Amino acid sequence: MRALLPAALAALLLAPAAAGAALERGAGGEVHEFRLDNGLKILVKEDHRAPVAVSQLWYRVGSSHERPGATGISHLLEHLMFKGTPRHPAGEFSRIIAQLGGRENAFTARDYTAYFQTLAADRLEKAFELEADRMAHLLLDETEFLKEREVVMEERRLRTEDDPEALTYEAFQATAFLHAPYRNPVIGWMDDLRRLTVEQVRDWYRRWYGPDNAVLVVVGDVDPQRILALARKHFGPLRPRREAVRDAPLREPALRGERRVTVRAPAKVPYLILGYRVPSLRTAAEPWEAYALDVAAAVLAGGESARLPRELVRGRRLAAAADAGYSAASRLDTLFLLDATPAPGRALAELEEALRSQVRRLREEPVSAQELERIKTQVIASDVYRRDSMFYQAMVMGRLESVGLGWRLIEEYVDRIRAVTPEQVQAVARRYLVDERLTVAVLEPLPMERSGEGARGRDHAEGKGHDR
Repeated sequence: MRALLPAALAALLLAPAAAGAALERGAGGEVHEFRLDNGLKILVKEDHRAPVAVSQLWYRVGSSHERPGATGISHLLEHLMFKGTPRHPAGEFSRIIAQLGGRENAFTARDYTAYFQTLAADRLEKAFELEADRMAHLLLDETEFLKEREVVMEERRLRTEDDPEALTYEAFQATAFLHAPYRNPVIGWMDDLRRLTVEQVRDWYRRWYGPDNAVLVVVGDVDPQRILALARKHFGPLRPRREAVRDAPLREPALRGERRVTVRAPAKVPYLILGYRVPSLRTAAEPWEAYALDVAAAVLAGGESARLPRELVRGRRLAAAADAGYSAASRLDTLFLLDATPAPGRALAELEEALRSQVRRLREEPVSAQELERIKTQVIASDVYRRDSMFYQAMVMGRLESVGLGWRLIEEYVDRIRAVTPEQVQAVARRYLVDERLTVAVLEPLPMERSGEGARGRDHAEGKGHDR
């Protein structure tokens, strides 16, 4: 669950010139920004430590853009993007990238869908060619659609319906949000998946998958002007999707009290989630609130010396595991999360009270200067270490651009975290981490032998994120 701001997971009808290039000093190198006449935004960051490059194409559409009755359509389209064009039949995209010694995949999230390749830098043009081809010429054959819809439905069974913690998390999200689209799972509700048609997916593709709704991010051993030339060559001839409509985000009604949901499912141990409705960086009254919430999450669970592992896991031995998380890089209001599994012999109610007590402490006592300094050092160090990864650098830029925050926030992050005061951490706790904003989800285990024909235990991946 832990997701700090930069973590935390993409154009074109180019005429003779790009709209211009702005150079901005970035950690470890410069970020070069271009925009083509058809709307594609391009971000290039040089990193010459190895002769490789990461290319990521981000589309500004995810499950939060979907409407009731068609949930899961963004994720299903992500699968179908690998099912061929007239020029490259199904499976050829992956085969070509593998043949070139590269790696590729994709993922869908609430606010965006991204496709990525890691290749030797001198082979990057092939990735551009393939991505531009499927941006404009995806076949979306009905036979392939029906097969892939079954694959996604089985993925939902494995990752959610047969995973008690994922099932609890899904029920928690649907309870925490009454109206906003974050209440729907990224993979979609099963009944919606069954009803989706290939024509709906075609409409979704035509609406959202165009150069003017995409961001191309490249990090690696590259020449920015060369990347611009390749983008012109391959994405330049594509037309923008002028059909795309920017829906006004749905707003949640005012909170009027705590909400609770209980899930009873075959499981070995109970599970508990607490979530407080909080603003994201986009929706906060003041930007400092989001950074203070980020620090508050780190106070609770930022490393083994943080309060939850130190006091609840190792100290009182109430929890077998306990975590907290907050992600400011969201399009809409989001949640400040705590989750925990009780230690053997400890009651779930006792653990819930202990988590609530930790939150009360944030409201009632300012964090000590010493503890705050330690937390800031850990948060900043984690950010610095992650930037050592080319893939992570591209992820940060793509994510910030996709949710409308802009990649330049990367350069503010360390200074903003350093500026957070104990009083600000206490202020956001008092304002947002209160019972009126709280949703609680409880997993009450049923005996595993009652699991029925669908349950397969918990050995598969947790179903809180979805990729191919």
